[in-house]
Amino acid sequence: METEKKTETAAEQMTDRDLSEQIKKVTKESHVRAENTELMLSFQQGQVSLQQYKLLLCSLHEIYQSLEEELDRNATHPGVAPIYFPTELARLESIQKDLEFFYGQDWREKIVVPAATRRYSHRLRQIGKENPELLVAHAYTRYLGDLSGGQVLGRIAQKSMGLTGREGLSFFAFPGVNSPNLFKQLYRSRMNSVELTEEERNGVLEEAVRAFELNIQVFEDLQKMLSVTENKLQDCGTNSKPETLQMPGLLSSSPLIRMVLGIFVALATVSMGIYVL
Repeated sequence: METEKKTETAAEQMTDRDLSEQIKKVTKESHVRAENTELMLSFQQGQVSLQQYKLLLCSLHEIYQSLEEELDRNATHPGVAPIYFPTELARLESIQKDLEFFYGQDWREKIVVPAATRRYSHRLRQIGKENPELLVAHAYTRYLGDLSGGQVLGRIAQKSMGLTGREGLSFFAFPGVNSPNLFKQLYRSRMNSVELTEEERNGVLEEAVRAFELNIQVFEDLQKMLSVTENKLQDCGTNSKPETLQMPGLLSSSPLIRMVLGIFVALATVSMGIYVL
């Protein structure tokens, strides 16, 4: 009996030392705040305008371009190498396909991003140059969040936007991952194996909190951009309403689907569904 207790205590201590578990704990409060932003609540309620979705993709492009270029550049760094899975996880090319679908071939000339997105991008560039091990905090919260809700959210988005094929939905597809659950286990195991000093580990945990805060700022800035656009339309005397991606019945009757969609936005993406990982 005493041996069993010691074994259980050792297992608990090991779990407490897992980087993935520690990130969950330190970001819990920020996660709740992210869920309650205006943009986040719109997604949870299934009242998402096409303009909201397109602007979100624009910000995701900026963020993932910075993240993936820094991951590529630091691929052999001991703090990055264990969690470097470009074939399985890279999102940039997929986002570019979606942007071309919604904006056309000249999408690069049309996309706009708020100042908060540029600050997020700048932070990723900064740590990529100065403290590459901190990239693990952003990679984990973004990629595993995307992977957690990708399949379900892809089907919801397809139905909501009336798409008959998969065009415009590349962001949700992970063709290099056969089993999301097994891959997430592998990813967490690799991440927990990263050797960090106590100072570096504390830095990663602080960076995870910063990642949430940066995303909250992005959501808030995107909502401000949308509000300005809507006000301009009203000032011009237009009676048209923004096209809305309604999800009748499905979201209103399923708390689980609402939760998964909400997690995507807290991630998305970046996609930050680490509490369902």
